Amino acid sequence: MGDLSRSTLAVDSKMSIGNLGEDGTLKLVTLTAVLLTSMAGSSLASGTIYYRSRAGMEVTIVSMSGLDTSHAEIRTKHTRANAIAFCREYVQKVTPDCIRQELSTPLSDVIEADCKTGIFTDFAGDRYQFRGRNPAPDSMAKYRLVNLQTNDDADGSSASGYPTNMGIFRALCPRTAPADY
Repeated sequence: MGDLSRSTLAVDSKMSIGNLGEDGTLKLVTLTAVLLTSMAGSSLASGTIYYRSRAGMEVTIVSMSGLDTSHAEIRTKHTRANAIAFCREYVQKVTPDCIRQELSTPLSDVIEADCKTGIFTDFAGDRYQFRGRNPAPDSMAKYRLVNLQTNDDADGSSASGYPTNMGIFRALCPRTAPADY
């Protein structure tokens, strides 16, 4: 790092951001996930996306197109590796029966969004709409996320699907969706 001037912003291998000090050492400025704000989260960065809220409930991303447009689409595949991860992380026991059961979970292999209207689908084929900041002061949900079949707002809990569905919306519409849900 000797060639870098004091005013040079540097990113180390742990994605920490810092400035070089007078003595040439890296001074830590922040530990925020700056690079992840341009992505949908660490799962998406690793090539997977959560389909439900339990540990290991992820599918592998096969392709992405039209992100942040009115025709955003992510295609996925529920792989054996995904099933093993679920059995290991949630069930706490990897068995052929657990893997078989997890792979038999009915899931759509495509999620879609119209990022202009905020309407998107989840892996069950249900439709939701992101409606901006939640005005309800007592809600756990920072943003309104409405199930279009029931017209119910997600309450912010994992049981309501809020974190998973906000992650799906963020994956499809990374510049439109808030990073701080």
